[in-house]
Amino acid sequence: MKLIIKFNLVLSLTSAIGLVAAGLISSTVLEEHADHEVIEHARMMMESAMAVRNYTIKEIRPLLEQLDHAEFLPQAVPSYAATQNFKTLQQDNPDYSYKEAVLNPTNPRDKATDWESDIIIQFRNHADIDEIVGERETPTGTSLYLARPIKITNKACLSCHSTVDQAPEKMVKLYGPANGFGWKHNEVVGSQIINVPASVAKEKAQRAFSTFMLSLAAIFITLAVFINFMLRSLITKRIKNIAEIADQISKGETDVAELDTQGNDEVAELARSFKRMRVSLDKAMKLLDE
Repeated sequence: MKLIIKFNLVLSLTSAIGLVAAGLISSTVLEEHADHEVIEHARMMMESAMAVRNYTIKEIRPLLEQLDHAEFLPQAVPSYAATQNFKTLQQDNPDYSYKEAVLNPTNPRDKATDWESDIIIQFRNHADIDEIVGERETPTGTSLYLARPIKITNKACLSCHSTVDQAPEKMVKLYGPANGFGWKHNEVVGSQIINVPASVAKEKAQRAFSTFMLSLAAIFITLAVFINFMLRSLITKRIKNIAEIADQISKGETDVAELDTQGNDEVAELARSFKRMRVSLDKAMKLLDE
């Protein structure tokens, strides 16, 4: 088996091992990075929802209340404004969903499910926790979620949610007097929750993994071609030249080309050694002829 073939077999084996090792390591790292990227995107959307809530409380509600004190306008409700704003964001991010889940909501649409209630209770029991990130199994697959507590820090919110008597008459007429009341100042009443299918992160990780592995394979192939070219020009071609000259001399031919002995590498040293042997052989043959 030729030296170049042996070398390429070793190179192919080490490249395959390197690709497998890189694939195993990068797969885990890229999946974690994709999950982190998806959650960070959810955080930005959550911050947008919070900004809309605060803007509604501080700027929009006072203006709407001046128009008609007896009129109940959903646009003055922070949760309504945040949800409507998220629907706009959802046009470019259809995989993300947003809900303001509440244990005792005014609007039945906001009623917390069992797993959402568990998150709200965690926020209630652990006041030092201001964010929960996790995943859960759904009928359509694994889902990632980001949750933050809804806490009544603004006493103005109690004008609608403390007692039925203090609530706007039209709000009570619209939603009924049974739900959304009895809230207290500084109480955690619900949670803002953003959901996104885990498949979104996996698809991101898969695309990044495919790009990385194809790029790595291309680099290995390019290196293999370059190394083979250098091996042929610097080693195998010169050794083959020495072998051809040695074969000619072994057949008794005297009119052979001189070897190129320039250089400081091992092949050049071999050529110089062969040249010295050839000179010694020529001297020995002359002595025998005498």
